[in-house]
Amino acid sequence: MKQDSQFVRIKNIFLGSVFLSLFQQVAFGATLTLPELLQSLKEHNPSIMQAKAGISQANAELTTTMMYPNPEIEVGGGTSTGLGQGALSGTNEQLYFSQSLDLPFVRDIRAQVAQMGIESAQQTSNVIWLNACATTKQAFYLILRRQMQLQIAQDNQQLLTQIRDKVKLKVEIGEAARYEEVKAQAELLNAMKMTASAQTQVQDAKSALRSLFSDVIASDFDVSGDLPKLSQSLPNLAQLRETVLERQPVLKQTLANTQKAKAQIDLEEMQRFPIPTLKAGLERDPGLEQWKIGVSIPLPLWNQRQGQIAQAQAAFAQQEAQMEQQRLAVIRELENAYNRYVIADQQVTTFETGLLNQAQKTLKVAEAAYKLGERGILDYLDAQRVFRGVRNDYLNAIFDRQDAWIDLQKLNADDLLEQE
Repeated sequence: MKQDSQFVRIKNIFLGSVFLSLFQQVAFGATLTLPELLQSLKEHNPSIMQAKAGISQANAELTTTMMYPNPEIEVGGGTSTGLGQGALSGTNEQLYFSQSLDLPFVRDIRAQVAQMGIESAQQTSNVIWLNACATTKQAFYLILRRQMQLQIAQDNQQLLTQIRDKVKLKVEIGEAARYEEVKAQAELLNAMKMTASAQTQVQDAKSALRSLFSDVIASDFDVSGDLPKLSQSLPNLAQLRETVLERQPVLKQTLANTQKAKAQIDLEEMQRFPIPTLKAGLERDPGLEQWKIGVSIPLPLWNQRQGQIAQAQAAFAQQEAQMEQQRLAVIRELENAYNRYVIADQQVTTFETGLLNQAQKTLKVAEAAYKLGERGILDYLDAQRVFRGVRNDYLNAIFDRQDAWIDLQKLNADDLLEQE
């Protein structure tokens, strides 16, 4: 009876865990918002979890560095046979204890190297966090973009279906030429092709978002959200460059690596000093007992760590060059994102201040002229195609501006400041 109750309890726990897992998949697989994705990013993004492990590893290296060397004990024994007159025979015993000393100045340098490793790991984690946030935002907004493009394609297909049906009816009653029906049918087939392509792009964008998480987003999820309102003006580029160079964790990471390489040179130079080993022991022979104490000091005659010092110096030179290269790369990335934002913002302004309305008015005029018989089907379809192209270009400009803004946020470490 007791075994049955234990079996029931184990079964309930198992079923509960399975249900909880399924519930998490379903709850996180319905309709997702951007805040929900960013909130769960730390626990479900493989790169972020790897960065956390890197910080733990760096802390473990500091613990290892600060450990004192273990003492050694030596035990021996044997027999003694007297050879001369009056010499004693019997057993002899040996017991020695030795302890290598940890030089304080070497220990401090080792700790400094390990501390710089922790700082580098922390900044690496910050870099990965900013990149993951930016990639998640861009993937989220890419889904919204593809869905809007799909809606445009579906609206266009529906409109062209209506046009095709009307043209077909006109051809049947003799009010339009057969080539108009052929042209309308060709345009409809092209619209259907564009709709199918847009649907594929939506699924591909969702797949890109799912790849950022560890199997917690169901394949049939949807997203909900709008583009945030952006500032009408950007800060001065020179001011933004100064702020980015001060905040950007990738530069702090390379600086920590450079400081670590410099400390490694000091450590290699300090390790040229011989480390003494204290020894104390007891020797017991037949008729004789001796207590001994001594110091063992290695002599750095042949090996003075010339190779290790040269390697550390070369690594330091590489880190200095990499730090400068990283600084130039950040500036280049900043200028690129800044210029992309400015260009996209100008395009959005152009569309919103007249171009979009002009294309819509042109389409209405062409539609009215076609209905009155003043223009043919080709003119109407061309106007429809131009209006669709303007809508897509306007949509692309809006999201291109948003992508550039996300890159500027990443470079300015805004998500890192919000986290703090």
